[in-house]
Amino acid sequence: MFLRIGLSALCVALSFSASARDITLTETVTVKSINSVAVSDDGSVAAFTRVSPRTPYVDDDGGSFVELLVARDNAEPVSFVNDKSGVGAVSIHGDAIYFTSKRDGDEHTSLYKISLQGGEAQKVFSHENSIFSYTLSEDGRYLAFTARSKADETDKKLAKKGFKAEIYEEENEFTHAWLVDLTAESPMAAQLTKEQQIYSVAFRPGHEQLLVRTAPTALVDDNYMSSEYQLISFAGVEEAAFATTGKLGKAEFSPDGRYLAVIGAADYNDPATGRLYVFDTQNDNEVREVLPDYQGHVQDIDWRGNDELIYLGAIGTETEVQAITMQWLETRPLVAAGEAVVVDIEATPGQSSFYARANTASHPTELFRVENQTMLRVTDSNPWLADITMPRQETITYEARDDIDLQGILVYPTDYQEGTRYPLITVVHGGPEAHYSNGWLDRYGSPVKYAAQQGYVLFFPNYRGSTGRGVEFSKLGQNDYAGKEFDDLVDGKNALVEMGLVDGERAGITGGSYGGFASAWGATAQTEHWAASVMFVGISDNISKFGTTDIAKEMHAVHARSYPWEKWQWYLERSPIYHAEKARTPILIMHGKEDTRVHPSQSMELYRYLKTHGNVPVRLVLYPGEGHGNRRVAAQLDYSMRLMRWMDSFLKEGATEAPAHELPHAEQLQ
Repeated sequence: MFLRIGLSALCVALSFSASARDITLTETVTVKSINSVAVSDDGSVAAFTRVSPRTPYVDDDGGSFVELLVARDNAEPVSFVNDKSGVGAVSIHGDAIYFTSKRDGDEHTSLYKISLQGGEAQKVFSHENSIFSYTLSEDGRYLAFTARSKADETDKKLAKKGFKAEIYEEENEFTHAWLVDLTAESPMAAQLTKEQQIYSVAFRPGHEQLLVRTAPTALVDDNYMSSEYQLISFAGVEEAAFATTGKLGKAEFSPDGRYLAVIGAADYNDPATGRLYVFDTQNDNEVREVLPDYQGHVQDIDWRGNDELIYLGAIGTETEVQAITMQWLETRPLVAAGEAVVVDIEATPGQSSFYARANTASHPTELFRVENQTMLRVTDSNPWLADITMPRQETITYEARDDIDLQGILVYPTDYQEGTRYPLITVVHGGPEAHYSNGWLDRYGSPVKYAAQQGYVLFFPNYRGSTGRGVEFSKLGQNDYAGKEFDDLVDGKNALVEMGLVDGERAGITGGSYGGFASAWGATAQTEHWAASVMFVGISDNISKFGTTDIAKEMHAVHARSYPWEKWQWYLERSPIYHAEKARTPILIMHGKEDTRVHPSQSMELYRYLKTHGNVPVRLVLYPGEGHGNRRVAAQLDYSMRLMRWMDSFLKEGATEAPAHELPHAEQLQ
């Protein structure tokens, strides 16, 4: 096995400071991060939100707290709204910051504004239902937003009488586009759309038109595979449509309204958005793919002028920001790959500087201002991280058994000593149309720094089918469930063994969704390679998965490329339950009880098969109120604790039975 190691600018060396200390799992799941940013017209003010998770054992269950802050030039950011009402969808227009919130007396989420100079927030508009997203016209006269229609009171009355029948997939409520003249004496919202789902709305500069992304139904599958961008008039009449195929991402008009840039897919079978298209409305909506040979995935876009677009691209395990002109399609770098892992960008027309949210291996997502190709950090949301011992982290390249070059991110144990072999935790991403970037990888499902200080090597492989390396690479896993894509994981493990870093007899695997599928496959079909497995919201039966998921259309188009009834036996043999009898890898299975993407029955099936065979320790943990991933901090902390206890038991302690199922939560109550 051939392996190459490349040190990245994001590589974090061991800290030998006298004040350095270990991180806790509670700290891992409660780090703060910057969630969104909006910039004033002159670029001098940035309004942004900071997410602060609840404190485990202290706060009641619920979502994270969101605070609104403002940064001016080089001054320290100032908090504007920090109550528990929450802040969403921030924008700056004129001399005010706009945001959505559900505050005192509100029945639904409404639109508020607060002066750039501070003060009290004022309500701008309330609707008969919650406002999801919104946009303001250039002159501030019109407000466009997305929301559902008013709930039918008759349904509530019938429910009180016991009539609660649910018609599966036929009762999805549409989200509509609405328009309000804020200068009217009594502003009223006019509904612009009817029998279609609206996912976004934006004004076209210089025109009385709105750009909306629509889908024929409110089903998730149609959002993924059947949406399109349309131009509608202020009266709700469709005036133009922008022809695309497959998945759709963000779209932005140039400041003069001529060009529409769209992040889309190469074709209907492209697993992920990442191609950059530009429509010219002055030439009958002629469309050009402006980066046709890009061996990465475009993740965000924004206009810096009528002819200049800047884009954020994922390249391998790094990101880059480039500018491109429409006339000559010339590009020039603004943020080089390896500077940081940029999450999104926010530019202002006419301003050379722009803002970016970005993370590195040493800190989660923070706000940066980019000037003259230099990233200037604006926020430090977790100053205590300066005291944490940081493990060494780097990108490696290795060869699969069929000679394909693959990449992954390697994290060394905090006390790494050359020549010592360590237990391994391989963390597999979901999708599979996703990838790991060489930045902040600490999550409740992958507590990197905590595990590293416990003496583990962690490996994050970007197996075939991952994004970040162009369309062709992202399609390599199609029509091959659990085939070469999961062999890539074993090949990565073996490369680390050959490197002398990992003890091959103490290798664990974990992941969520498609990564959960990989973890189940590793514990059954590939059981000889893995000594412990933790499966989260994962797939165990590809036949029943098709019949219970909310993305059957997407599964066929960009993953399976076939239907179960076309080859029943193949689908069965590519399912972990088929190999359950030979499983000898202890597996902890965890799942959200309200998951619609991968139904909890997938975990229940594998649990029952393994429990009945009785050949290996197995445990099933369900999380009430959680869906396809744990959102609330208590459920996240519980997950992290169970993950690490399972790995410790079977990779470090040599256990032959499952550890106790109780966790010491009661001891921590305050």
